[in-house]
Amino acid sequence: MTIHAPGMLYVASDVSAEHDADFNAWYDQEHVEERARIEGFVSAARYEVLGAGKRYLGLYRTESLDSFTTPAYRAAFGRQTPWSVKNLDRMLDPMRRVFAVTASVGEGTGSFLSVSTLELVQTDPRLEEQALTWGLMLNRTPGFVRSYLLMPDALLSTPLPREAQEGRQLKPLLVIETSGQAANEAALAMVLQGSGNHIGHSTQYALKWKLYSHELAR
Repeated sequence: MTIHAPGMLYVASDVSAEHDADFNAWYDQEHVEERARIEGFVSAARYEVLGAGKRYLGLYRTESLDSFTTPAYRAAFGRQTPWSVKNLDRMLDPMRRVFAVTASVGEGTGSFLSVSTLELVQTDPRLEEQALTWGLMLNRTPGFVRSYLLMPDALLSTPLPREAQEGRQLKPLLVIETSGQAANEAALAMVLQGSGNHIGHSTQYALKWKLYSHELAR
């Protein structure tokens, strides 16, 4: 996998009801901007689950996988605020992954997003071709915004402190973004119909908000 591919930091977690308000305040008022300010980061976005799944998802797009190896990225962990330390410890059953973004079709950011685990192994030569085929199939359907394949990087995907180690798996993910929930459900159904056993679990999320690094005053 080339280190120059666009990168994505993927962090999903739950939080208890008693800490939910402070957790969201921290994320919205401090954490998103902190991450968007890191050199090499392009954007930071927050999502909330629709139905079953980890309640909150953060997606942080970077210029490349190399953005996760810079002094600027390492320094971000050396200057955690007390508010960050407190809320990072409140994450329940967290999942942290670093991915390369490949097989991208479409442009923009959808209001609704589905994340599907792919059962094809990462080294399978059909994987990227299959993701492109699905994206091109969906490209002209109503409400489609974009789709892409997330390929995990085992070295960069270090777990969060409270993340379970036993049975931890790094699998490729297919992401579909649409302008509406019904469009997302329809797109996912189309992919599932012809996927055979290539797709495992799928989770749907609604966009809460997104911040681009270029919007920040430096």
